[in-house]
Amino acid sequence: MKRTFWLPISAAIVMLLQVATVFAKEAAPDVKANTKDEFAAVADHVRQQMAPGGRFDMLDQNQQATVNRDLGNMQNLYDKFGTVDAMDAPSKVELFNNQSEVNAILTRNDADRVICEQVKPMGSNIPKTICKTKREIDMENDQSQRVIQDLHKVQNPVGGH
Repeated sequence: MKRTFWLPISAAIVMLLQVATVFAKEAAPDVKANTKDEFAAVADHVRQQMAPGGRFDMLDQNQQATVNRDLGNMQNLYDKFGTVDAMDAPSKVELFNNQSEVNAILTRNDADRVICEQVKPMGSNIPKTICKTKREIDMENDQSQRVIQDLHKVQNPVGGH
């Protein structure tokens, strides 16, 4: 009797842990620091990761310009006050707004961000969780677009009769 009671509970706990693991993979970048020195290290790291091959290399030029502008604004606040605690209320609001904008841009364009979705495999009604990084999804989309473009070229050759 005791086994039949604990077996479903154990199965439920295992499923819950698997779901928690899927969601735990979606960590958002956090551009946040309390001191000028901490911020300098964070800003340098973000800039390095925006370079080709980096975690945030999928940002377009406008997004990179916005991130760099906001990081510069935050650096000016840290240069002026040194720490968050020393900032006046309007400066803290400005810092928060800059941090929020940068984090939003980086999170949406994080190539290492894991995105999971429920899909029903062909021939089955039982959904399966598939997880891929944003980089993998974008690469698959790019490949699909190239295949479609190649098919259009074959079907409609330039200069053909």
